[in-house]
Parts: sequence; structure tokens; C-alpha cells
Amino acid sequence: MPRLYVVVRRYVTDPKSAKELIERISEEFVPIISKVPGFVSYALLDAGNGTLASISSFQSKAGADESTRRAANWVKTVSSLVPNPPQVTGGDVVVSTWPAK
Repeated sequence: MPRLYVVVRRYVTDPKSAKELIERISEEFVPIISKVPGFVSYALLDAGNGTLASISSFQSKAGADESTRRAANWVKTVSSLVPNPPQVTGGDVVVSTWPAK
């Protein structure tokens, strides 16, 4: 199975601002992250009460690291919606159930 690197980001916003943040992520951030070399997939979860979590996967650690850099820069543009930096966790996928391409 090919290696896969995943980055999980947890964003907390005012529940009243969640819809706007979701729209901005979809319209502004997804195009940014999808251009990172080695990009595989992106998903955004609405956990409720103003908490959002994203899962990004890449073919290399370098791509995952670059996505973290680009995400940090983008979050600065929505600082009014995300007053605190997102919690970021990343690593090498060691077990998965989806088929390799």
C-alpha cells in the first residue's frame, strides 16, 4: 500500500459564524490546499456548536507539511472567525480500510 500522510485540523468559532466559515473554507481554502503537490483528499466535518474539523491527505510528508504552512497563512485571513489557531495533528497513516489507487 502506498504511504499516505494525513493532517487533521480542529477549528472553533462562534456557532453563529460556523456557516460563514464553512463557506469560506469551501470557496477560499479548498482551492489552495488542493494545489499542494501530492494532494489526495480533503473533508470538512461540522461537529456542531461552532466546532469544525478537517481531514487532509497527501502522498508525502512534504505535501502534508506544506498544507500546514498554507493553512496557517489562510487562517490569518479569517482571524475574525477563528480567534484561536486551529489544533493541528498530522502523521503517517499506519492502518486504513480504503483501497489503494
